[in-house]
Amino acid sequence: MQQFFIGIANLFQIIIFSVSIYQIIISLAGFKKQKVDMREKPAPEKSFAILVAAHNEEQVIAPLLENLKKLDYPKDLYEVIVICDNCTDQTAEIVTKHGVKAMERFDEDRKGKGYAMEWMLNQLWQQERQFDAIIVFDADNLVSKNFLLEMNHKLMDGHRVIQSYVETKNPYDSWVTLSYAITYWYINRMWQQARHNWGMASTLAGTGMCFESNLLKEMGWDATSLTEDVEFTARCIGNEVYPTWANQAIVYDEKPIKLMSSVRQRLRWMRGHTDCARRYMKPLLLQAIRTRRFAQFDAVMYLFQPIRFVFVAAVWVMSFLQLATPLYTQFAFLKTIPDEGWIILNIALFLQFPIVMLMERRPLKSYWGLILFPVFQLTWFPITLMGLFTSKNKSWNHTIHTRSIRLEDMEG
Repeated sequence: MQQFFIGIANLFQIIIFSVSIYQIIISLAGFKKQKVDMREKPAPEKSFAILVAAHNEEQVIAPLLENLKKLDYPKDLYEVIVICDNCTDQTAEIVTKHGVKAMERFDEDRKGKGYAMEWMLNQLWQQERQFDAIIVFDADNLVSKNFLLEMNHKLMDGHRVIQSYVETKNPYDSWVTLSYAITYWYINRMWQQARHNWGMASTLAGTGMCFESNLLKEMGWDATSLTEDVEFTARCIGNEVYPTWANQAIVYDEKPIKLMSSVRQRLRWMRGHTDCARRYMKPLLLQAIRTRRFAQFDAVMYLFQPIRFVFVAAVWVMSFLQLATPLYTQFAFLKTIPDEGWIILNIALFLQFPIVMLMERRPLKSYWGLILFPVFQLTWFPITLMGLFTSKNKSWNHTIHTRSIRLEDMEG
């Protein structure tokens, strides 16, 4: 048993250290900010169906609808459609009053955004008017006015799946929302921007997504897990369709204010992510070996993230046993990676967050969030562990949104 434990401990340390070094190397490209494309933007040509997924969103839907009416794009080239998914409040009535099409759906068995998207797309394909592309937002979002212009540009360049820049709409509501904001600033710069600079595939983020209609008709949606964005990203890369990133198109996403609401949201994410990892990691890894395409391998590393959280926690426990207890001398031979290596690695990982904030020129008050940010990060461990063991639980937990913010309020 002791030899078995030693073998597992060594394997954990090697895998976690290697994966962390891999991400640090990839993130180095994020230090180079993407150059603003100085080419003249092509004239609006592509038509868009903007789908807004909504479940009991009467508190926040109106600002988004007003926002979408004011986009810098010909009004005859886009249509807004709200999917009122199992709504029991006034969402549909508010949508109709704003002159927007409300598509009501009631299905107690097939709940969630993925199923709502699948249903709505089937409705769209049967309509007389067909659109060049489909854009997906959540009901609590706000959108930069140039959003469709940027998507039109990307589509004209030949891209078929596009992810926009995801910003936090309410970063200063609480320490939890500020922790989310810091996380997304990091993801935008050191994950999305870095991969874009390397010429690698981007990952979808659940909102602010754009899909070429013909691609959806070819592939089908079929992304009905709790994390439809993770699932469709894996399916795209498996089909050698590589999502790109549009950092000039911004979607503002509302984050939970209270910790328990955040825990419920992230538990849903981890259940869905774990489910997708179980179904797609092995096929993508085999495809990466067979085709020798780095995009497939990177997708495997992305799907590995929930498992990595648990491994990191396990290594931290082992490090505590080695460094802070009398077991240090007994288990010192478990240190496959020297203590200095772990110390340097953790410093490098944490320092990326304030460095990103400096590069992105975030206001001084945002740095207060770094005090409690490690606490927020630590909460990922029990959430991830629970997500791993309950990944077959497909129940959809709705995140309640209450902040009725308009784009003008944020710009002011």
